[in-house]
Amino acid sequence: MADDAADTQAIPPSDPDAPRAESLGLFPLHTVLVPGARLGLRVFERRYLDLVRDCGRSGRGFGICLILDGEEAGATAAAAAFGTEAVIEDFGTGDDGLLTLQVRGARRFHVERVRVRDSGLQVADVAWCEPDIDDPLRPEHGLLSTILQTLLERVGGEHARAPAAKFDEASWVGWRLAEMLPLEDRQRQQLLQMHDPHERLDWLLSLIA
Repeated sequence: MADDAADTQAIPPSDPDAPRAESLGLFPLHTVLVPGARLGLRVFERRYLDLVRDCGRSGRGFGICLILDGEEAGATAAAAAFGTEAVIEDFGTGDDGLLTLQVRGARRFHVERVRVRDSGLQVADVAWCEPDIDDPLRPEHGLLSTILQTLLERVGGEHARAPAAKFDEASWVGWRLAEMLPLEDRQRQQLLQMHDPHERLDWLLSLIA
């Protein structure tokens, strides 16, 4: 696959004079969560245990952003400016005694400012991206729908049970391919930063070609 993605945007520096946006705790990872995708997490650092507890109390999600520089544990990492809200669907305890989560990708967001609490938790002021337009698949993207159906027939999973109409939805096909294709993290991040589902499909088609 070719990689002609534009540079990934990093979180901008804090501007104390800018108006406040909605606040969201961040969980930076070496992975990209896309809307509709499911992700399993193991939580052991105090800052993230506190974040999960707060989310449970408020009924809210948290933000997952791709780490651009740094590690998942320890010192605060530099993360991409676009991320996805993670909604907790299930939780439990692993064999090692650690908290486990199953989360689902929901809304996309753009980080306007970020501040770091004493615990090391990053809390961002975010602007929510507009939901994808509800457009049908265009004829030139029909191959991508076929590829997705073939992938799901081979690997199964929850999306294999999707109704046939889903494979004609531009947004859904794009996100499921972004989730399932063997893309590099920065390629998947580039797709996350695109606001037009047809643009995502154009880009995926160019990668496959």
